[in-house]
Amino acid sequence: MRVRRSLALALASVTALATLAACGDSPNANKNKAQAATVLNAGMPNGSQTENHNPFLTTSAGAKLGYRWQIYEPLMMWNPVKPADPMKPWLATKAEWSPDYTSVKVTIRDNATWSDGQKLTAEDVAFTYNLIKQYPALNDQGVPYTDATASGNEVTIKIAGSQFVNQQKVLFRVPIVPKHIWEKISDPTTDINKQPVGSGPYTLKSFTPATTTLTVRDSGYWQDLPKVKELRFTSYTDNSAQTTALANGESEWSFVFIPNYKAVFVDKDPAHHKVWAPPVLGIHGLYINTTKKPFDDPVLRRAMNMVIDREDIFNTAEAGYFHPLVKSVTGLPSPAGDSFIAPEFQGQEQKVDVEGAKALLTGAGYKLDGNTLKDKTGKPVKLTLTDPSGWSDYQTSLEIVKGNLSQIGIAATIDKANEGAWFANMEQGHFDAAFRWTEGGATPYDIYRTIMDGAQLKPIGTASPAGNFGRFNSQEATDALKAYANATDEAARTAAMSSLQKIFVEQMPMIPVGADQVGGAYSTKNWVGWPDESNPYGALQPTQPNALDVVLHLKPAGS
Repeated sequence: MRVRRSLALALASVTALATLAACGDSPNANKNKAQAATVLNAGMPNGSQTENHNPFLTTSAGAKLGYRWQIYEPLMMWNPVKPADPMKPWLATKAEWSPDYTSVKVTIRDNATWSDGQKLTAEDVAFTYNLIKQYPALNDQGVPYTDATASGNEVTIKIAGSQFVNQQKVLFRVPIVPKHIWEKISDPTTDINKQPVGSGPYTLKSFTPATTTLTVRDSGYWQDLPKVKELRFTSYTDNSAQTTALANGESEWSFVFIPNYKAVFVDKDPAHHKVWAPPVLGIHGLYINTTKKPFDDPVLRRAMNMVIDREDIFNTAEAGYFHPLVKSVTGLPSPAGDSFIAPEFQGQEQKVDVEGAKALLTGAGYKLDGNTLKDKTGKPVKLTLTDPSGWSDYQTSLEIVKGNLSQIGIAATIDKANEGAWFANMEQGHFDAAFRWTEGGATPYDIYRTIMDGAQLKPIGTASPAGNFGRFNSQEATDALKAYANATDEAARTAAMSSLQKIFVEQMPMIPVGADQVGGAYSTKNWVGWPDESNPYGALQPTQPNALDVVLHLKPAGS
């Protein structure tokens, strides 16, 4: 019943909203066939936005819609779809790591300028890295930078500990900012960056809570200017509204969950409407706040894991495609993570075992009183499950989890949160349990670091943007992460990875459910050159750093 009712509502919304949208202003719609498109309409289902163009803050409109990466650029481009491929030079023409991976010397290109006309220099790059070292709230990747110094056109970036596993985070995930602007900002952790000045090909044209518009620079960009002359980033109310906009052509590019995507989106224009969802080494699952009793007990968390129906979530909530099912007890997705699974966990898959979960709980001192689970002090076990109201796949996932947990007497309620407040509360630890993603990388290190890293362990109320949202406190896990990152040979890495998997399986700090992916839905009606299975040159998500590389590949259809 739930699936049928949700689909009916989604289709009704598509029909109603499509009628309204057909009367709207679509800049490419009225061009005759001899004219090429000039505007690209991107969208995300993140609701009304507050003006904030700060490129470092994960909670800014620039980050949530993705347009920060069209204004600001990294040193290198990395392809998460093919993580083993060499990075592509960008603002840096070369990067040389020290043998122990505790420092990297980058050579800065000499033909890049800021959008205000000033030259981009090595001093700007050094300033950027020292800025995020000085202000941890800007360091969303949690890399422990110690110093950055400029000499001529070279910058040496130093980090505490080996960064073998973090090379892409150091070179790909840091937006470079101009020193002459940011050195005058009194508090870069709160400044909204009202008039952004970047090295990218776009500048801010206008902002409204619904749509941010960028326009291409007149000159001064270090490579050929994109064919897309104007980028419009619209923040739709929810997944349904974003899907409607895609279906009727109002939106041309998005990362959004689309229930029954073939009928609702692809079949509306089979020649042009496309979906590509390449998996990566990252996962989604239920983060649990381990500071809250009784959820600080690994036994309770393991029991919760045993009753989660992942196949129901995959087929019902994720439409059988959006977040591929994670089966391994280690939480690692297949096939990307198969080669990393420790021998003791090879072939061990998650399965629903309600009776086994009940036995585990009662054996540990919990009591089932009718339909109510009581903890060791006799209190009923309750929790609130929270995710943004507009994220329909997560909301459906929470409904399924709520029903699953009721089978072992846990009373769950669902909070349909405001998206902005949810991001802040997750980072500050103000939640019971929530579906969220992990970082991804070239190895499973990034998955386990996001979930278990003690280096990111912050007090409740202090933001931890780089991970450990559930405040999992395990020195053993922290040590194993350090050992993996600092290992000088494959045997040492294998041993550390085995330790991480054992801790994860036995203590279950986060319940893994689905694999991550960096794809999207898009239209080839006006623009061609998108990455796809035949040419996977980068991630398709408009919020990824290489979204700029995608835009630079685009050409007007028929040109």
